[in-house]
Amino acid sequence: MTSQPKAGAVCGNSARTDLCGGHRGTGVPTATDLTAAEVIARYKSLADIERGFKMLKSDIEIGPVYHRLPDRIRAHAYICFIALMLARVMRARLRETPVPDVGSPDRALWLLRRIQTHQVAFEGHEPVKGLSTIDSEQAAILSSLHVKKPTADIQYLNL
Repeated sequence: MTSQPKAGAVCGNSARTDLCGGHRGTGVPTATDLTAAEVIARYKSLADIERGFKMLKSDIEIGPVYHRLPDRIRAHAYICFIALMLARVMRARLRETPVPDVGSPDRALWLLRRIQTHQVAFEGHEPVKGLSTIDSEQAAILSSLHVKKPTADIQYLNL
């Protein structure tokens, strides 16, 4: 009769084989002291993490970047984390105050990207600044996201 694995044991090397009932290399952590509800909650949180990585790769379009300095690696991870949090906040706010035909942060950003600032400079005159017209759908998205409407007198970065 094999013994039950200890809670949190990972069967990835020979030193832990005895903890895993003789099975090597499964890489599956076990926790026998969890209730069914706790197992389900942990599984759902894993699915949430998977959705986050999928969002980083697709919606946010963060691809692999190769850094070798620890500070740059941490900074890149921090930027990815902030991008993911912003996307989640956007998704939550769009669910809270839905905008017709805008179901995702990706769609909202696509519509908001059409808002542009303009600056024209003529020789001998002060530059003239302007902002493209914000339509009702864009205004609804900004309102849903709790973001102030942009104005022409503030310097923005057009990406």
